[in-house]
Amino acid sequence: MTIWVDADACPVPIKQMLFRAADRVGVDVVLVANHAIAVPRSKRVRFMQVAPGFDVADNAIVEAAEAGDLVISADIELAAEALAKGAAVIGPRGEVFSNESIRGRQVQREFMQTLRESGIATGGPAPLHARDKQAFAGALERWLNQYQREQRENKA
Repeated sequence: MTIWVDADACPVPIKQMLFRAADRVGVDVVLVANHAIAVPRSKRVRFMQVAPGFDVADNAIVEAAEAGDLVISADIELAAEALAKGAAVIGPRGEVFSNESIRGRQVQREFMQTLRESGIATGGPAPLHARDKQAFAGALERWLNQYQREQRENKA
């Protein structure tokens, strides 16, 4: 299993949690971005640079992700496509996306896009708070625990 990270917009504290988890649990983490990103020296962490362009990194993640993988992204369309392939998806603020919740998020995204197109300033995402980091850490830990259980069951 692999953790795929939409690294262009992933906050540094979230990446650092993923780096620590990679070595601690023995899961591969791949950061995908269209600009260079520093990664620690680890056999479990690597960086995949893609060409510049709209959704190029997202498309690379969707193409590479497999059922059972984990995708880290706040991008709703990427989340929907990853879920359709059987991957799990966690947003950098700890939101666990599901097939049941994603449609509502897509509608909300479309509504905000309509507001922006009509000239209404909607602002960007709020800064990452300690509670967001805690929520992400909890969601990641739950996924990692499930991964470890499956690893033990497969060995038995």
